[in-house]
Amino acid sequence: MNVKTNRFNLLLLCAVVLSSSACNSSNNAKEADSSTKTNTVTQNPKDFEKTIDGKAAQLFTLENKSGTKALITNYGGRLVSLFVADQQGNLVDVVAGFDNITGFQESKEPYYGATIGRVANRIAKGKFNLDGNTYTVFTNDGPNALHGGKKGFQDVVWDAKQVNGQTLELQYLSKDMEEGFPGNLTVKVTYELQDDNGLKISYHATTDKNTVVNLTNHAFFNLNGEASGSILGHTVQIKADRYTPVDKTLIPTGKIEAVAGTPLDFNKPETIGARIEDKHEQMVFGAGYDHNYVLNDHSADDVIASVTGDKTGIVMEISTAEPGLQFYSGNFMKSLNTMKGGHKDDYRTAFAMETQHFPDAPNQPSFPSITLKPGETYQTVSTYKFSTKK
Repeated sequence: MNVKTNRFNLLLLCAVVLSSSACNSSNNAKEADSSTKTNTVTQNPKDFEKTIDGKAAQLFTLENKSGTKALITNYGGRLVSLFVADQQGNLVDVVAGFDNITGFQESKEPYYGATIGRVANRIAKGKFNLDGNTYTVFTNDGPNALHGGKKGFQDVVWDAKQVNGQTLELQYLSKDMEEGFPGNLTVKVTYELQDDNGLKISYHATTDKNTVVNLTNHAFFNLNGEASGSILGHTVQIKADRYTPVDKTLIPTGKIEAVAGTPLDFNKPETIGARIEDKHEQMVFGAGYDHNYVLNDHSADDVIASVTGDKTGIVMEISTAEPGLQFYSGNFMKSLNTMKGGHKDDYRTAFAMETQHFPDAPNQPSFPSITLKPGETYQTVSTYKFSTKK
């Protein structure tokens, strides 16, 4: 009887030990899983299905062999989300935006992730002369026109064709005198998510009448992840010895000046926050960084700027065929919009790097021209490539 009892007690003890071990393993696994989770939101494509101005808006997904993902809607040709790996291999959404199409439609900041046109950046007093004629664009930024006027390319539904799992083509016909611009402009924008984690954006346009064109993308980035807080700890480098100084309404003065000795010099890596409160006149006018950099000589394949997230180690390298880059540090974000996951777009929680020709180019004869004529082709490319800090 004692032998049987001892055997039973021994078996019972083993069962308890094994059960405890299994529980601990399960808990450890749960803890490990929890440690690798990221604060990301996956958008539901159905929340982006809507008929706008008689055309169907949708959400498209591009994914490369590394698992990097770009979510794009043809409403405004917008980059909605961009999931890239951080130093721990976790996917992080580095683009600010909304969970649904209505969020973009009703946003107090209309440019989140959008394709910008017909003319990106500002036109002084909303007027320009071309071939002896004066054209007027709606003034939506104080006394000036910004990013194409009242209803720019960010507010239209583009015709979309998903070429393959990594490429999306968007096309739009901007009709003669739309927003005050002459000529029927046929535009194609192609998003390509490359296997080296580069998001390549190619622009192509033709016209049937002399016009002006300056296209860009206005993604708002936070390389620590959207909803992760301030971008002031990000490190920036811009290969530009000069910039175009602006007046108090952010219109270029026409001069091109050196960045050396000013808080706008990012030839050597520096954090966004290091000098952003400097009382230099240009920083006061822009309420921070909102300036066009005259890029040093480069090809479309050369890296002309880079940004590194201080918490994730995510690095974004920018290359472009364009002569300029507008660096905007989120100075006018005012917590007015409810973004992905229910958070607000708080002050300086995202930044933009807009590749472009110079602001107010139609009124500045010394700047590179943005005039496009019949028979000519507007063609440019910009790439945002992602990796992690070594």
